[in-house]
Amino acid sequence: MYVGALTLDILLGDVHSLKQKRSVVRPLVAEVLRRYPSAAAAETGHLDLHRRAEIGIAVVSASAGNCKEVLDACERLVAYRPEIELLSARQRIYNDEE
Repeated sequence: MYVGALTLDILLGDVHSLKQKRSVVRPLVAEVLRRYPSAAAAETGHLDLHRRAEIGIAVVSASAGNCKEVLDACERLVAYRPEIELLSARQRIYNDEE
């Protein structure tokens, strides 16, 4: 069993309040969950900043390759959104022996 974790640090475009931030981040997380039903995703950091967000995505799979494929696809989905800028992406894959 393998568990893949992806942490995305993003900068939001024309956002001036936490309410506007939610209107960008919630649909983004929902899109990840809709397109990749094997993934779990949530806003995990920078909760009090209105122009920054951290999104965490996790995948459980029988192979490390499949974990990496899904996480790479999720990263691309977020990176290609025109209203945000992906500042950093960190991936980690854990196996059941760690």
